[in-house]
Amino acid sequence: MRAGGAVLGETSNALELTEGDLKPVIYFPRADLAMAFLDRTEQTSKCPYKGEATFYSIVTKSKTLENMAWSYEAPTDAAAELAGHIAFYSQNLVTVEQI
Repeated sequence: MRAGGAVLGETSNALELTEGDLKPVIYFPRADLAMAFLDRTEQTSKCPYKGEATFYSIVTKSKTLENMAWSYEAPTDAAAELAGHIAFYSQNLVTVEQI
């Protein structure tokens, strides 16, 4: 996972979540991310299946990418495996690659 030219994380323990016709989302374990680049924001959202999501901005040398990552801090029982993981919007300056 890269943003602003920096590698923010690599893992062999990612979770891939597919919902309906949407593109799969990769969730990274927090332990495999450089959390110093992520600042929690006040934005939240709610999913009836996964619970309440908290958001993070990615802080790079040149800019802050607002609300580009999210996490379910206390997911529902049905999504319990997402606890301790963070997903990223993959667009422009954020690259999530699967190798």
